[in-house]
Amino acid sequence: MMRTLVYSYQWFSLFFLIFSLCVSAFNIPRLGIMQRTHQHEPARTVSSSDSPGDDLKTYYYTQRLDHFNYLPESYATFHQRYFVNSKYWGGAKSGAPIFAYLGAEAPVDEDIDVVGFLKDNAPNFNALIVYIEHRYYGKSIPFGSWKEAMRNATTRGYFNSAQAIADYAAVILHLKTSLSAQNSPVIVFGGSYGGMLASWFRLKYPHVALGALASSAPILYFSGAAPRAGYYYIVTKDFQETSMSCYQTIRRSWSEIDRVAKKPDGLSILSTTFRTCKKLSHSSELKDYLDSIYASAAQYNNPSYYPIKATCEAIDEAAKKTSNNILGQIFEGVVAFMGNKSCYDMNKFNNPSQTNIGWSWQTCSEMVMPIGHDKSDSMFPPEPFNMKNFVKDCKSLYGVLPQPHWVTTYYGGPDFKLNLRRFASNIIFSNGLGDPYSSGGVLESISDSVLAISTVNGSHCLDILGASPSDPQWLIMQRETEVKIIKGWIAMYQADLLSIK
Repeated sequence: MMRTLVYSYQWFSLFFLIFSLCVSAFNIPRLGIMQRTHQHEPARTVSSSDSPGDDLKTYYYTQRLDHFNYLPESYATFHQRYFVNSKYWGGAKSGAPIFAYLGAEAPVDEDIDVVGFLKDNAPNFNALIVYIEHRYYGKSIPFGSWKEAMRNATTRGYFNSAQAIADYAAVILHLKTSLSAQNSPVIVFGGSYGGMLASWFRLKYPHVALGALASSAPILYFSGAAPRAGYYYIVTKDFQETSMSCYQTIRRSWSEIDRVAKKPDGLSILSTTFRTCKKLSHSSELKDYLDSIYASAAQYNNPSYYPIKATCEAIDEAAKKTSNNILGQIFEGVVAFMGNKSCYDMNKFNNPSQTNIGWSWQTCSEMVMPIGHDKSDSMFPPEPFNMKNFVKDCKSLYGVLPQPHWVTTYYGGPDFKLNLRRFASNIIFSNGLGDPYSSGGVLESISDSVLAISTVNGSHCLDILGASPSDPQWLIMQRETEVKIIKGWIAMYQADLLSIK
């Protein structure tokens, strides 16, 4: 997942050292549309050119650095990348809609081929499709380079969700003006963090977006309505329902790791058993790695390849051969999930890519989600989220203090559901209940136009991924329901247009 970044090797090495020391202290599971670190990921092809598809055209909007101040430095600009697919558009004169995908914590071109919901449904709506990149990711970098943009707290200070959704509003309004498409309704789409952005965009810019589809958006984690242990409770539940013996093996493995690690040569034994690329310096490196594997398997448990099932089958099969070798069984699960490699990088999930560094900054500033191992019935060792330590680590890494309550202050809270009922409309919150992040999602409809759609077996952002012939019926029905709702929004909008002319 390493991006093409513009920074010096010396700066990268220094940041890597600091990042590696701090990141495990607040090992909050990453969001993101897709997990791209294991062998089960479906093959995708992205063009080597700037545009990832023949139907797309690439544009750069001259974006203002700061939308909320009038200081001289606020008027600095950067180039924000966006892609437009006009193949299916019915045109401005017909008032055909615009589907706008709001990019999240990754280069937006990486999501275009994966998030197929827009392209799958654009012909039916005669819709224009636009994909807008989030500031500080991909090629939408202020200050000329990633190194400069992330240099210090001053340059990083413009890196937040409020600025990002203001960017999206500016791009969409610019696009509508340039196309003379003032009567074309806009529907915004997003998944994971992007799903939060989509819902917040509808709340903050209802005059720009007619409606929003927010897939797997755990917005309740900020209001305190979501249980801190909710994420790992669902991971545990997913493994229990797949294989009770697998769950039991994983649960017993943590104490076995501790037991082996206490031996004089324990870390060497663990390093050999798990074929680590570098000798372990502490058993916590291995534990964090395994934690990330199990969380990823649950979060992205796509029905086309079911990584939990593959992992547990390998663990259970190994148990038949070596019933007393718990760590050997766990290693077979690692191989099943990650693929058979010559060695396994314990930093695989935390390597300082543009996405990981960018998201760690966002979680250390405003996206504070207090997720930990709090439940006694979890298959993970107890490790509650510690806000004091989190603040200390963020201060050490970035020189800033997190603002854990700012999201609810700015977007609504603490009783977010009541607030949505009173002033929100035209938002779909979609979730798969097998997704650990659904513990922080809106799972019950709040009003006639703030709707929750969930599926028992769904995983993270599954509904907005591209349709496949092998999709189960429940997933097909979920998407059909979402399309029906969006059609209703557009029909009502068009009726309103006629009534005021």
